[in-house]
Amino acid sequence: MKIYEKIKKQEEKIAVIGLGYVGMPLAVSFAKVSKVIGFDLNEEKIGLYKSGIDPTNEVGDEAIQNTKIEFTCKEEKLKEAKFYVVAVPTPINLDKTPNLAPVEGASRIIGRNLSRGSVVVYESTVYPGVTEDVCIPILEEESGLKCGIDFKVGYSPERINPGDKVHRLENIIKIVSGMDENSLDEISKIYELIIEAGVHRASSIKVAEAAKVVENSQRDINIAFMNELAMVFDRMGIDTKEVIDAMNTKWNALGFYPGLVGGHCIGVDPYYFLYEAERLGYHSQIILSGRKINDSMGDFVANSIIKKLILANKVVKKSNVVILGLTFKENTPDTRNSKVIDIIKGLREYGIEPTIVDPEADATEAKRFYDIELSNIEAIKDADCIVLAVAHNSFIKMELGDLDEMFGNFSNEEKVIIDVKNILNKTEVLKKGYSYWNL
Repeated sequence: MKIYEKIKKQEEKIAVIGLGYVGMPLAVSFAKVSKVIGFDLNEEKIGLYKSGIDPTNEVGDEAIQNTKIEFTCKEEKLKEAKFYVVAVPTPINLDKTPNLAPVEGASRIIGRNLSRGSVVVYESTVYPGVTEDVCIPILEEESGLKCGIDFKVGYSPERINPGDKVHRLENIIKIVSGMDENSLDEISKIYELIIEAGVHRASSIKVAEAAKVVENSQRDINIAFMNELAMVFDRMGIDTKEVIDAMNTKWNALGFYPGLVGGHCIGVDPYYFLYEAERLGYHSQIILSGRKINDSMGDFVANSIIKKLILANKVVKKSNVVILGLTFKENTPDTRNSKVIDIIKGLREYGIEPTIVDPEADATEAKRFYDIELSNIEAIKDADCIVLAVAHNSFIKMELGDLDEMFGNFSNEEKVIIDVKNILNKTEVLKKGYSYWNL
């Protein structure tokens, strides 16, 4: 095969299919050492990249402007590549079952343009077996080629943490796998061109697929435990953060905190694992319970807001509630599967239409996916309640006085602050008499 040598010498091209929060950093890194084709079906996104704009904020405009990536939405361009990396999203359906349409679609596109001697590597999160049982048949059908003879396949789960400038693609160990020893060696060497932390060679594609869904399921379960504690401690009148801070003084404490669990990984991956487990006749107890708890946190926060409004003598239906943050996590424009939406839905059940502020969020996506018009923070006046839902740096830097300017002209006891992310100094807030609640 020896694709690695040809890629290193820039005699063959790498194609990255799917230029989102995962694919874009990957393509930029590969483009520093090889010729790269960046493919995405979204013509608007390709146009932004060609203009030197990074809508994901993962690599920045300067990196896009200086990269040598050949951006395209024309699938015929993929015929020029020999090493394909699939980095399309794998969401879930309304019934929480895996939605494999994006990865199946990417497989069809690659299959139509696949040539002998190529390697296809999937990075999209899937349950064990999808690469070999779903993707390979599509590649063979579309290409007329035989896997293992005419082309090879591997799997290397993405581990990019959107918005995290410390744990980057290059310094996170990369799990890689191949359908045989030859493909595993080639795929490993190609990733080693850009991964400074090195690679971990999994024994099989299924092991690599499982590792991805399990590592996120593990985090999901641990956060669910903290969320359950938070709900119980709220009834007990105990501050959860104070309990966790005390617990974390022990050397083997895990350091997890309660919160909203959304996004395209932790809030989704466990369902992929659950789907395949149940298909094989095993009904999960721990993972499913954790998912139910985490999916309920938006309602829990919304109900806590209503309680604080009532205790502050507010007319609930007429209350002006301002939510700071819409994205699924801090310092990223990504609103996919944001659980802030569950808070908004919960408030709407009480007749409240909250005002949403998020300087980081993609306003176009907020309107398209959620029909939400984002407001500027400078325009916020006469708020009855401010909800700190996402810990963006811009919100963390705000002082209590900045929040106070957003409230209406009434006493501090009537000003409700909901601190989902524990951003504020609780002692200072309570000392000044605000009506305060933290998760």
